Amino acid sequence: MPTGTTFEKERLELLESLRKLSLAADEFEAYPNPHAARIAAIADQTAKFFGLGARDRLSLRVAAMAHDLGEVAMARDYVHRAGTLDPEERIDLARHPLLGEREAANAGADRGAQLLVRWHHEWWNGGGYPDGLRFEQIPLAARILRAADAYASLTDDRPYRKAYSEQQARAHLIEWAGLEFDPRVVRALLSLEPIKELNSYARSTTVDEAAPKVADEMTSRLQPLGAEL
Repeated sequence: MPTGTTFEKERLELLESLRKLSLAADEFEAYPNPHAARIAAIADQTAKFFGLGARDRLSLRVAAMAHDLGEVAMARDYVHRAGTLDPEERIDLARHPLLGEREAANAGADRGAQLLVRWHHEWWNGGGYPDGLRFEQIPLAARILRAADAYASLTDDRPYRKAYSEQQARAHLIEWAGLEFDPRVVRALLSLEPIKELNSYARSTTVDEAAPKVADEMTSRLQPLGAEL
C-alpha cells in the first residue's frame, strides 16, 4: 500500500506527463486555448460538490487530461474541418473513446480513469457511445466529465464555429439536461463558485441569436447515428 507521500509523488508525476500529452491533443484538435486542463478544473470542482473522494477526483482529473488521446491516435483530418461530419465520419469518430481508453492505459492512467475516458461520450438518455449506457449505469464521474467537456468546448473557438458566451453555454447545458446530461450534474456545474476556467473565450461580437445554430452543429458532430434524443 503506497504511503501518502508516495501517492502524492506519483500523482504529480502522472499529471505532469498527462499535461504534456493533453497539450499535444489540444493542438491537434485546434483548440486555441488550453482545453483538457480546463475540463479537469471544472470537473474537479463539480466532483467536490458531490463529495467525491481524493482518489476518485484524481481519476477524474486524469481522465479529463487524457479524454481525447484517442482522437490523436486516429489522426483524422475531419477533426479540423468546418461544417458537420458525414455519416461515415460520425461512425468513425465514435471509435475515439475506445482508442482513448487504450491510450490512457499506455500513459499510466489507473483503470478507473481509463473507463471514464471510454464513457465520456455516454448520454444520460442512452443515446451516447460507445456502449449506450444510460442513467445510473454511467458512473457519476463520467457524467461530470461529459458536462465539463461540453461546457469547455462550447466556450472556446472551434474550426467549425465561434465560442459561446457563458450565458449561451449555460443555456445549452440546461436545454440538454435529461437528454445528453445528468440534470443533477448540470445543476451542480452551473452552481459552482466562479473560477477562471468557467470564463468564456467568446469575443464581444458573439450574439445570442447564433446559439441555436451553434448548438445544432455541435450536437450533430458528437451524436452517433441512431442516437435517440
